[in-house]
Amino acid sequence: MVRAADLLALGTATLGEAWPGARLPGLPLRPLAPGMALAGPAFTVRCRAGDNLALHRALAVARPGEVLVVDYEASLDSGPFGEIMALAAMARGLAGLVIDGAVRDSAQIADLGFPVFARGLDIRGTTKTDRGQLGAVLRFGRASVGPGDMVVADADAVLILPRDEAGAALAAGRARAGREEEMKRRIAAGETTLAILGLMKEA
Repeated sequence: MVRAADLLALGTATLGEAWPGARLPGLPLRPLAPGMALAGPAFTVRCRAGDNLALHRALAVARPGEVLVVDYEASLDSGPFGEIMALAAMARGLAGLVIDGAVRDSAQIADLGFPVFARGLDIRGTTKTDRGQLGAVLRFGRASVGPGDMVVADADAVLILPRDEAGAALAAGRARAGREEEMKRRIAAGETTLAILGLMKEA
């Protein structure tokens, strides 16, 4: 079984370069605070913009270690997730939130240390009438994400790994990380990147 911590230790840049099946949503999703990062299996949520009932439903059933991945229709007209919901997510042991939409209470969430990646911020409230969908396969920007796909997010990117490829992606990432460590050793010993990468002719 692939541990989320092992994927997180490699980071999105290494995993994305190492594994051809890695999916990049291509959405402007940024961490709420410096240093935020997350990894875990996706718990997918489809919300109607302006309504957060589906998020409340997700918080009642999502399992420890899962990442809430929320399609909020790219809306920046309301903030469906804030401090209280972050506390509820932490109480359930969730690994974080990735939302194609806005959130609120950014300073409070940052103080809590709950990792959130969002399109933006908006303080306006929401209704609570539309049940939305839980566990659906989402079209998330340029990527698809389904329940159980592995989500890795850090300062560089949000990355999706298909659930049945996570183990191979981890192995490929570790191999790449090993090669990079060797490159660092050689650079410290005085070699140039041109020489290490065999680019002398091109130069």
